Formats: sequence, C-alpha cells, structure tokens
Amino acid sequence: MFDNPSSNNGDSIVDVQMRTDERRLKIDQVGVKKIRYPIDVKDRENGSQRTVASVNMYVDLPHNHKGTHMSRFIEILAQHRNSISTTTIPSILADMKDRLRAKSAHLELTFPFFISKSAPVTGAVALMEYGCVLTGSQGEDDVADLTVSVIVPVTTLCPCSKEISSYGAHNQRGLVTVTVRYAHFFWMEDLIRLVESSASSGVYSLLKRTDEKFVTETAYENPRFVEDVVREVAVRLKADSNFTWFSVAAENFESIHNHSAYAFLEYTRPREGEEDEMEIPPEKSGLPT
Repeated sequence: MFDNPSSNNGDSIVDVQMRTDERRLKIDQVGVKKIRYPIDVKDRENGSQRTVASVNMYVDLPHNHKGTHMSRFIEILAQHRNSISTTTIPSILADMKDRLRAKSAHLELTFPFFISKSAPVTGAVALMEYGCVLTGSQGEDDVADLTVSVIVPVTTLCPCSKEISSYGAHNQRGLVTVTVRYAHFFWMEDLIRLVESSASSGVYSLLKRTDEKFVTETAYENPRFVEDVVREVAVRLKADSNFTWFSVAAENFESIHNHSAYAFLEYTRPREGEEDEMEIPPEKSGLPT
C-alpha cells in the first residue's frame, strides 16, 4: 500500500522515481538543462567578475529506477552558489553522485566572459565578450575530468584571394573554439589572447578610424585559412606543457560564399616513451607572457 499522498510531510509521500522500471535499460545521462544562475569567475584584472551561466547537470540512472530526483540538482546548485569554480567542480560532482545515488555525474557551465579591450591605435577601451564553458565529469573512480573552453571571435583574410587578386582580398569574421585539459591553473585571458594572435587580426568592440585602418592592414599582412588558424593555435598550445589535451575548431563565416569554412583538430600529449605525432618549430611558445 502507498503512503498517503495528501500528507504535508514530504517523507511520507510515495517516491515514484524510485519505483522499479521493468524495461531494464540504464540511462547514461538524466538531469536538468539550461538553468540560468549567477556565478563568479576569476578575472586577472579585477580578481573576479560576476556573470550568469547556463547550467546543465546530469547523472546516470540505474536500469531498475524509474526516474531521478530533479529537485536535488537545484538543491545542490543552491548549496554551492557562493563557490562555483574549477576548483570546486569536483566536490559538486561528488555531491551529485551521493545525493542522487549515481555512479557518474556531469556538469556544464556556459557563460559570457568580459575583458576590457583597448583599440590598437587610439587605446579606446570597451568591454569585449567571449564565450566560455567549464565542464566536469566524474565516474566510479571519483576522479574528476575537467575541461575549459573559450569561444573567440577573430578576423581572417583569405590567402588565396590576396594571391590571385590585382588589389584587395576578401576577409571575414570567424569563431575559434578551443577546449583544453590542464595540469594547473591558467588565466582564460591568456588563452583568449593566444587565439587572437593566431588569426589575421582580433575583433574589437570599439574602433575609431585610425584603429580600423590598422586592423584592416594588419589582417592584409597576415592572411590565414581556417587550416592556418587551427594549426597555429595548436602549435602554441602544444608548446605549453600545462595542456595535456586540447581541441581547436575554427569556423569562418565566409563573405563571398554561401557557406562557412571549417577546420578541427585535437591533440593528446604523449606519455613518456610514446611517439609524438605533432612536431613544432623550436621558436614557438605557449601562452602569452
């Protein structure tokens, strides 16, 4: 017989989620998505900045349980609301596994990150927005797998167009998405700057005429295919031993074609004794200093 559903005591209400499911199918990820939540993230200039993240939280579900307890995800998030960061994600994942009786947990935080960026000639300052993603997963071994992603707008100028045209060359804005696994803390600002310096030019929120001239001419002197961009970013990341794995994706929103150009690569740093398939020029370095 079921407990009285009209009782005001939550503990006495039937727990439908814990009923047995006869289909015997394990679910890999179940949970909540797109929770809008304020978080603090580390900011080199100001120490930290307040932003709003879109949060996804999942756990696995055993084959014999009908459902998970969605409210517990929100409770866990509320308990950690003043300490959400890359250093606390492992403890959040552990709480998710414990509270939801799960073997694995997954957490994603997607948020805008703002940097005060100066125009290259006039020095005019305005906030520039970048996309960032913090992701954490934890399995039965209780070891957290953490990644950081940045999504960086850039300008690229087509090397082929420059080569074959009597004057001018077509250029376009693009997005470069870099995801890294790392050994110790780094500043997201440095990773963003590495990406920008690998393109024909960076993108700015505020440019005066002299700045526009500089950016246009800088891009013309540094033509890049999407292939060039992902390779240049990869070369610089590989030169920094802090990054144990990374992926780089570049998408150009073509200005003279009705399609985007795209390139992607990923790299896992080999262990001692393993062959390294990615060779880099000795003069290349990692994050900007």
